[in-house]
Amino acid sequence: MNPLLLYILGGYLTLLFIIYLVQERFIFKPEKLHQDFKYKYDIPFEELFFNVAPGVKINGLHFYNPKPLGLILYFHGNTRSIKGWAKYAKDFYRFNYDVVLVDYRGFGKSTGKRSENEMLGDMQYVYSKLAQTYSEDHLIVYGRSLGSGFATKVACDNNPRYLILDSPYFSFTKAIERFLPILPVRLILRFHLRTDLWLSKVKCHTYILHGSRDWLIPISHSEKLKAINPRMITLITIEGGGHNNLPSFDAYHNIIRDILKY
Repeated sequence: MNPLLLYILGGYLTLLFIIYLVQERFIFKPEKLHQDFKYKYDIPFEELFFNVAPGVKINGLHFYNPKPLGLILYFHGNTRSIKGWAKYAKDFYRFNYDVVLVDYRGFGKSTGKRSENEMLGDMQYVYSKLAQTYSEDHLIVYGRSLGSGFATKVACDNNPRYLILDSPYFSFTKAIERFLPILPVRLILRFHLRTDLWLSKVKCHTYILHGSRDWLIPISHSEKLKAINPRMITLITIEGGGHNNLPSFDAYHNIIRDILKY
C-alpha cells in the first residue's frame, strides 16, 4: 500500500481511538457539587439520595405540594446539575404537581462511573422507588434533550400516565452523526440511547414538544418519532422556539397546563 495512504489511515484510526476515549468530555458537561452543598429554593422541597449500588448514589430534589395531583419525574439535559435545572420545577409545581429531579452519575452530588446500561438502571431504580409512593397512573415522566432517551426507556419499561419529551432526538447516534459525518459514529459511540426503539414499546400517550428553530436537534427528529406511532404520539411545535428556550414561550406553559389537567 502507498506509504502516504498508510500514514493517512494510521492518523484516521488514531483519531477514532482518541475520540472513543474522550467522548464523555464532549457529551456530558456536568456541574459537580460538594457533598455538603446546601440547596435553597422558595418552594417546599427535600433532598433525596438513591443508593443504587455500592459506592453509587443518585442525588435528587423533591418539590412537594400538600395535596399533589401527581408527580413529574424530570430527566434533565447534558449540562449543569439539578441545582440549576430545579428552576423548571415551578412549571409543574404551580399546577399542583410534585416534581422530582435527579442528577446522572458524575453530575452534582451523584457518584459512580458512567455507562449507558448503568445510567439507565439508575433511572429505573429511581422510578421504582417513587412508584412505591405514587401510583403509576399519577406518575408522569418528562425528558429534556439528553434526558429524553432516559425518560423514554423508563416509560417503555413501566406504565406511567404520560411521557413528555422536550426537544428529543430520534436516537443519540443520529444526533451525533450530524456533527461528525465522516466518522463511523455507530462504531465508536458508547452511548446510543435508542429513543426510537424504546418509544415503539411505550404504552402510554406521549407528548413531544419541539421548537421550530432548534438548530442543535432539528424538529425532524421529533417528526420521525411521531411517525413511529401517530395514534399514541402528539407532536406540538413551539413556533420560533430553539433548543434551550422553550419555557420562555407562553405556548409552552399553556401546553403543559393542558396536559396536566387531564
